[in-house]
Amino acid sequence: MTTKYLKKKINELTQGTSSNSAKLDTEISESLHPNHFTVCKVVRHGFPFEPTAMAYDPVQNILAIGTKNGSLRIFGQPGVDCHERHDSDVAIIQIMFLINEGALVTVCADNSLNMWNLRQKRPAILHSLKFNKEIITYCHIPFQSKWFYIGTERGNIHIANIESFTLSGYVINWNKAIELSRKTLPGPVIHLSDCPTDQNKLLIGFESGTAVIWDLRTKAAENRFNGAQPIRSISWHFEGRQFMCSHTDGSLSCWDIKSPSKPISVTYPHGKVAVKGGKPVDPCAPIMKVEWKSAKLGEPYVIFSGGLCQEKGGTGTPCVTIIQGKNTTVLEMEYPVIDFVSLCETPWPSAENQDPHAILVLLNNDLVVIDLMSPGYPCFENPYPMDLHESPVTCVQYFADCPADLIPVLYSAGSNSSRKKTSYSKKNWPIKGGQWGTGGSSDQEIIITGHADGSLKFWDASQVTLQVLYKLKTAKVFERGKQHKSLDGDEEPYAVQKITMCPDSRILLVAGASGHLLLYRFSKLEASCEITSLEISIVYEVEDPDTPETELPPMPTPNSLKRNTSTLSAESTAGISNNVPPPAAPPSPNPSTGAHKPSTSSGEGMRDGVPNLKVKSGLQKYTMGYQPDLCCQLLWTEGEPPPLVTCLQINSFYGLIAFGTVNGLVIVDYIQKTCLLHMGTPNLYGSADPYQRTPRSPKKPKVPQSLGDIVEQLTDSERSRQATGAVAAAEQPNGICVSPTGNNSKKMKSVTDGKLTRSKSQTSSRRVTKTQSNPCDTGANGDRDKDSADASGVGGIFSGLLSQSRSTFSLFGSQDRSESSFTQSRSSSMSSLDRESKEGVQSLYFVESYARKTDPITSPCLWVGTTLGSTLVIVLSLPPPGDQRISQPVFVSPSGTVLCMKGTILNIAFLNSNGGLISASTEAWKDMNYEQKEGEREKKKPSMPPRVPRISPSASTEMADRQFAVITSEKESKVISLPSQTCAYRAKIAESSYVVKADVISMPNKELCLACYIANGHVVIYSLPSLRLLLDYDFVPLTDLRVGRTFQFSAHGKALYQCSPTEIQRLTVCAEHSNSLHDMLGDLFIPCTTPEAPSRGFFKNLFSVSSGSLDRQELFGENSGKPSRSIAKHVPGTAGMEAVKAQSQTVGGEIARTKLELIKRGEKLSETEKRTSEMMQNAESFASAANELMKKQKNKKWYQL
Repeated sequence: MTTKYLKKKINELTQGTSSNSAKLDTEISESLHPNHFTVCKVVRHGFPFEPTAMAYDPVQNILAIGTKNGSLRIFGQPGVDCHERHDSDVAIIQIMFLINEGALVTVCADNSLNMWNLRQKRPAILHSLKFNKEIITYCHIPFQSKWFYIGTERGNIHIANIESFTLSGYVINWNKAIELSRKTLPGPVIHLSDCPTDQNKLLIGFESGTAVIWDLRTKAAENRFNGAQPIRSISWHFEGRQFMCSHTDGSLSCWDIKSPSKPISVTYPHGKVAVKGGKPVDPCAPIMKVEWKSAKLGEPYVIFSGGLCQEKGGTGTPCVTIIQGKNTTVLEMEYPVIDFVSLCETPWPSAENQDPHAILVLLNNDLVVIDLMSPGYPCFENPYPMDLHESPVTCVQYFADCPADLIPVLYSAGSNSSRKKTSYSKKNWPIKGGQWGTGGSSDQEIIITGHADGSLKFWDASQVTLQVLYKLKTAKVFERGKQHKSLDGDEEPYAVQKITMCPDSRILLVAGASGHLLLYRFSKLEASCEITSLEISIVYEVEDPDTPETELPPMPTPNSLKRNTSTLSAESTAGISNNVPPPAAPPSPNPSTGAHKPSTSSGEGMRDGVPNLKVKSGLQKYTMGYQPDLCCQLLWTEGEPPPLVTCLQINSFYGLIAFGTVNGLVIVDYIQKTCLLHMGTPNLYGSADPYQRTPRSPKKPKVPQSLGDIVEQLTDSERSRQATGAVAAAEQPNGICVSPTGNNSKKMKSVTDGKLTRSKSQTSSRRVTKTQSNPCDTGANGDRDKDSADASGVGGIFSGLLSQSRSTFSLFGSQDRSESSFTQSRSSSMSSLDRESKEGVQSLYFVESYARKTDPITSPCLWVGTTLGSTLVIVLSLPPPGDQRISQPVFVSPSGTVLCMKGTILNIAFLNSNGGLISASTEAWKDMNYEQKEGEREKKKPSMPPRVPRISPSASTEMADRQFAVITSEKESKVISLPSQTCAYRAKIAESSYVVKADVISMPNKELCLACYIANGHVVIYSLPSLRLLLDYDFVPLTDLRVGRTFQFSAHGKALYQCSPTEIQRLTVCAEHSNSLHDMLGDLFIPCTTPEAPSRGFFKNLFSVSSGSLDRQELFGENSGKPSRSIAKHVPGTAGMEAVKAQSQTVGGEIARTKLELIKRGEKLSETEKRTSEMMQNAESFASAANELMKKQKNKKWYQL
């Protein structure tokens, strides 16, 4: 290394330091502070994952569902949805509402009972009761009672007070309940209920088949009923004289409380009985639950789940059976039945006219509501977004700030494409409790979910609830075949893996599991069109280094360097292209190294050069909505499947899309439907590769000082050889010119498999065209090939600009070169060489920026972030808009800039000199089908105005930085000033962990910040551009990879992630939104009067089994004695201050309730006053009549009386 070179580097470093210091003197003002941020969950969407219990409040009309992991979901009318969770991940085995009291009790698998307060927007636990020595199996809260019963696995029954959540001294022991009626233990308590007409009688059901009616006053068993089969559930008749039991053998037994010796009847509803009163021929599934409900008109309802005949070893088809009189209806279910509840008009169990009008059926993966009032028992259409997981969710995209017209057009397209479903009930949804929130967000929010079957669903997320807008099936683009499997080997070849959308142009980009990528355009008209298909292959070769590495990358060959100097600018490239004949195309000696190979397959042997799916050919009809316009498919290579797509980026202003894979990068012009670049990631570096993946010579080469030194090293023979186009093109090892419309294609050897230009587009008609990357012979397209031949020297271009790339690398990346070279992969089995050779592209960003240090103005660029921490810049040379954009090729060329960091590059964003976000330019939406139909367009003319440089240099600002690139990796984030490429700010985000998701987001005040989600569960927020830490919140640890895969930040501080296979959780990091959540969320409890108890006639009261009212306080209170302290422990509620806040937050509800009570009191007072006045009038009239009678009888003699 010469002294001259060292002096130059020192000067450059000095200049960079002074430039950075100058920038710091004019620091951008930042208005964001830590008090602007907090992390708060907003609402959870979807079906509760792995449900275990369900309960319904018939007065408040709200539904509660408990899950296996301790989550509690409460549903009211559509738009009223609440999610809370217990402190530990324990299953909820039972839920009980305190009907019309604004509270519920959950029974958990850890033998704890928890009282939840529902009189607040965010329910909280007020009390907990933890059992120590016994396992809770069943509980029961009598209607309007302050005491409830707790059954245990040993067969004992404890009694607890609801208000204090403490045990009573009153205990029903199993041995006293059964006495000598059984020789064995009765088993766990599986049912508890009081008699509908006599509160003194408690019905206890044991699993072994024994039922006991317990007299609470006398503390003794009144009757014992011994069944032959184990019991699963019990239901009273409304008169309180009979009850029905369901059994494990699929039978129903009916008992009279006065005849305990034998049941009144034993029936097998679905069993074929050979002998009357005998057992069925085929075994039946257990009847898990039964309900016996009265009807005002007609026979009572008997509703149960299970009981169907089952084959040997089978479990039976899940079903719900409805029996009314002689009519039996079996409703088969798609998933196993967890629980069901019949919805009645009255909460009183003794009501003669219970009249169930619907049945809530909780399935393992769905919630079904059956209409009992309509013929055929149709189902209600579920208004909740519980079909979110209809096909497993594989990808989620969140847009929190969409154009105002996007949601209406998606809803219109969805309503037109969906068929009217007449099988649903026409009645209103029966769960109608709660009240909507008064506030709401004004943002237009859309959530797009990708699914395993290749479908996409667009959801309106502007309010608390999700509403499906539009459904799209990507599998319709391909032909169905038995051989279709995904690259992972499963049976979901169409599974959606990545989604991106340009809301302004309404262009949708979808990547699938088979290495395919689909581009959709939105249209309001039906259209019949053919789909253009591009088949792309990414192949590269990396030799194992078997010689010592040099300190710097080796010099490229002079021939490549010369070709690179001819492509430094679009003007020089065009000049050379006009004078050079088209290249010859010799046969490739190794077809596997070609960029695009012909579609071939060796029968049942190794697949090579073929896509995983086949696009449908011919005209296809598409309805209003998103219609496919282009399909890109990655090919199999020598038995290796296509690489998976890792990131997507679309720019409607440029008319380009780019997508990265696990091993390379692809750039496609979707206007001309041509592939511009497809290259392995290691080949993107050229000679500036910091990882030295090719054999290096131990001899250090002479380092050129500048691009001029490189040019001076070229000999005259090399210059003349470069002027000979055929020889130069034949010897170029890296570049290929592609013309998708060329004829007589031949194969050419390519090591790096990249191409930097493309020829003129096809005709504007949309046809299925399998575009190969083979160069075209001269002929009809000779001029077009000649224009692009010399501009396509990929190897030369990516190997050139050595002085710029090396100085960039030494200035910015020297401190991190060793760190990024040895960044540890999260896969410990991968060696360092494997990591380097399998480097993939993880992030992409289209922007107009400074690609090089010496650039005086901005230009269209694509910034590429890799898995090894490198950031590369590719310059895009676009023709002018209009006809030239369609007819002239787009050139892509490297800038030579390589920026290195620790860890995989996750996000790239840009700020202007004022700290504002530089977003990619977009094109306004136009309906192409409408233009074609009206004859207003002959060719596709994108409405792109002339590209004007954002900043023009001047003498005074020539050395000043005018942009900031914010690059975030798994370990750190850096703010790099452009064009000097100096590091202005740096922050270490994760040392022992790694960043999962990072994004630059805007807050409601339009200020920007960097939001990161770390694998240890922390959400951190940094200011921009200074990278000051504003928030570090311990949120959700990355225990499930699904969370990291779907975590999305969006505008205005909003975010979401998939918290379970069936649910999506929305959250906010904005304190302003968090404070407004109280108004946005709905109320679960609405004060209302409880229906009056049913009136019973004189004869019913006369012959009733009731023994009078029961004073439970006297029985279970202090007079019952003190309970054992070792049985259970009372735990104060975890609500704490939340309970106090809840009381203050529910002032409106309390005022409304007080007002209602005052109205009632006023009515009673007025009625009392009226009665008092009537009594006074009666008394006065009685006094006057008595006075007159006295006067009349006063003077009469005794014999006159």
